[in-house]
Amino acid sequence: MEEENKLDSHSEENSYIRIKKFKFIMLIFLLVFATAGITLAALSFGDEKAVSVAIQERKEFNKLYDAFDMLDEKYYENVDQKKLIDGAIAGMVNALDDPYSDYMTKEENEKFQESISASFQGIGAEIQELNGNIVVVSPIKGSPAEKAGIKPNDKIIAVDDKNIQGMTANEAVLLIRGEKGTKVTLSIQRAESTDLMKVTITRDDIPINTVYADMLENNVAKIQITTFSKHTFDDLAVAMNEMKDKGMESLIIDLRRNPGGLLDQAIEMANLFVPEGSNIVQVEYRDGTIEKTVAQGGEKINIPTVVLIDEGSASASEIFAGAVSETANIPLIGDKSFGKGTVQTVNNFQDGSNVKYTMAKWLTPNGNWIHKKGIEPDVKVSLPDYANLTYIDPDKKLKVSSASNDVKAAEEMLKVLGYKPGKIDGFYDTDTANAVKKFQKAEKLKTNGILTGNTTVKLMSKLSEHIQKNDPQVKKAVEVLTKPNK
Repeated sequence: MEEENKLDSHSEENSYIRIKKFKFIMLIFLLVFATAGITLAALSFGDEKAVSVAIQERKEFNKLYDAFDMLDEKYYENVDQKKLIDGAIAGMVNALDDPYSDYMTKEENEKFQESISASFQGIGAEIQELNGNIVVVSPIKGSPAEKAGIKPNDKIIAVDDKNIQGMTANEAVLLIRGEKGTKVTLSIQRAESTDLMKVTITRDDIPINTVYADMLENNVAKIQITTFSKHTFDDLAVAMNEMKDKGMESLIIDLRRNPGGLLDQAIEMANLFVPEGSNIVQVEYRDGTIEKTVAQGGEKINIPTVVLIDEGSASASEIFAGAVSETANIPLIGDKSFGKGTVQTVNNFQDGSNVKYTMAKWLTPNGNWIHKKGIEPDVKVSLPDYANLTYIDPDKKLKVSSASNDVKAAEEMLKVLGYKPGKIDGFYDTDTANAVKKFQKAEKLKTNGILTGNTTVKLMSKLSEHIQKNDPQVKKAVEVLTKPNK
């Protein structure tokens, strides 16, 4: 079989490479080179016949060819040629040292697509690869991950006792996701601690609602955006109308633990606040070209507004926060954001594999690049330390004479909730048991002074309710919005 194609016009000369025994591998090369824009001039296959291929000479590939030939011909066992090619491409992408660029083989891509289309079932946490570790960007509101106490910046060291250090984010996702009702155990390293805690999570349907609205005191409306998905802007419009009907006079946009999502939704949302003609976001390409997205006319929200951010606010959340902060003078309250300032695109190959790579960086309206730096809030307010207490496995049985970090976490929870566990030292003594009994009695649970099962689940649930009710970041936002002359 022969096929005549016009060579790249930039080619000064053609070189003919004679490759033996490459029926299968040349199909792979044909795919990769054609996708990359390298034109092949002639191709012929035969059982033991040579294959002649005319290509634009690329001397930088000689080392790659030599390595492939060496392994294919001299490795002590027969090699899987396709696996070698996949490994070479993955190696090139990994060499970028960019956590947002990765390669998926056809098989990995198929499994990944199946996993994300399976009714959004899993644990509900956005993750990324960072310096060889799988790190949580943010758990999704109402997800099993959030309910289990997973926090932004948690490192996932192992999944069901399988060490995942060195894996890509996609490889880790395939292990973590699964059908509703099944369980997965994550080994978590939190903050600077060297201790590992095991968190067993029951997979479930992941909430697809992204907008949650509540009316607070003094006619302050709080609208939480958990991620930017296909219907976020429309759902926001509905929530805004509901809050207006309830007498909204000022507004909190809560972007905490929002890992981002669809850029167009964040831009539409920012357009409600950014003055017409002002920049919303700028995208800068490697050649220095900058594309600006500016705000259009139409209805604008002009009531007093603040935005809540934290270390889980990333990507599209940061685009929105940066836009309203720099153009509409909307105060940012909370903690410094995550710091993702790049834009990715996906190139799909004909064999079903793909490469996702970073193709540009985005800048705030004033031209600031927040990558790896994050956005600093105008008013810094952090959650209390007890908001980051260690998750306690309900399957564990903590009782008198137990001693562990789990016991210490339980003692701190009991203290926060108004019970008196005695000295916070990680030792389960009679004071701790009496505090547990009082808690069990108050919650109408079996009163035995043992922390396990439903008692553990209820204790963590009550702590979560306490945090939400006494949220210092929300309280500061209300204060800013309602102070005189605001």
